[in-house]
Amino acid sequence: MRRLVITTALAVASTAGFAQKSTADGIAEYRAMLADGNPADLFEAKGEDLWKKKRGPKNASLEQCDLGKGPGVVKGAWVELPRWFADTKRVQDLESRLLTCMETLQGLNAAEIAKAPFGKGEQANMEALAAWISAESRGAKMNLPQGHAEERRMYELGKRAFFFRGGPMDFSCASCHGEDGKRIRLQDLPNLTKNPGDGVGFAAWPAYRVSSGEMWSMQRRLNDCYRQQRFPEPDFASDVTVALGVYLGVNAKGNKSAVPTIKR
Repeated sequence: MRRLVITTALAVASTAGFAQKSTADGIAEYRAMLADGNPADLFEAKGEDLWKKKRGPKNASLEQCDLGKGPGVVKGAWVELPRWFADTKRVQDLESRLLTCMETLQGLNAAEIAKAPFGKGEQANMEALAAWISAESRGAKMNLPQGHAEERRMYELGKRAFFFRGGPMDFSCASCHGEDGKRIRLQDLPNLTKNPGDGVGFAAWPAYRVSSGEMWSMQRRLNDCYRQQRFPEPDFASDVTVALGVYLGVNAKGNKSAVPTIKR
């Protein structure tokens, strides 16, 4: 009888281990299939066209936009954002910097764009631009600067925001992304308090979301995180979202950017 119990227990443990392995393998296969023919390519093409196209009241392109490496230089810019910009005297991420360029170079209204719904009008254009610009740094290593005092201050602000608990669920960013080995449903949750690895966390956005059929920038990803926490959703390109980008980006230092990726 004792031998039967032991044999049965071993069989159950073996089956459980097999099921767990099969689930993990299935998720990996699903992601690999999604990555084959990423629709983000279409958004990249649109973004490149928007960068070069003359638009707005000033009938100008964005080709003189300085993303941190000089006017018009795109390659390598994404992996060094957010960063300090002397002309605005602010630490800016890609989207907030694009707002500056769209207003100063093209004459578009940055405040109106920031208030527009995600995926609509100029917000849709913003996400296409983010897809192309970030793709120009694909494979480069994340290397956010921390030489300016404001860059270091924004890192500390982002860290505080990441661990701040509140709202009806008493959640924080760290509730999901503050420890190793966490998962929600079938989705692995990377630990973003440390270097999460190539193409993970900050180095994996912008991304094409299969579930919504849309391109999501990092600003949109952060906004949705706040929504899921039942927090008031932050303003587009607000200081707290930029600060979180600094914190996550600095933690990802040395990781290779894989953007734009594809998500479920």
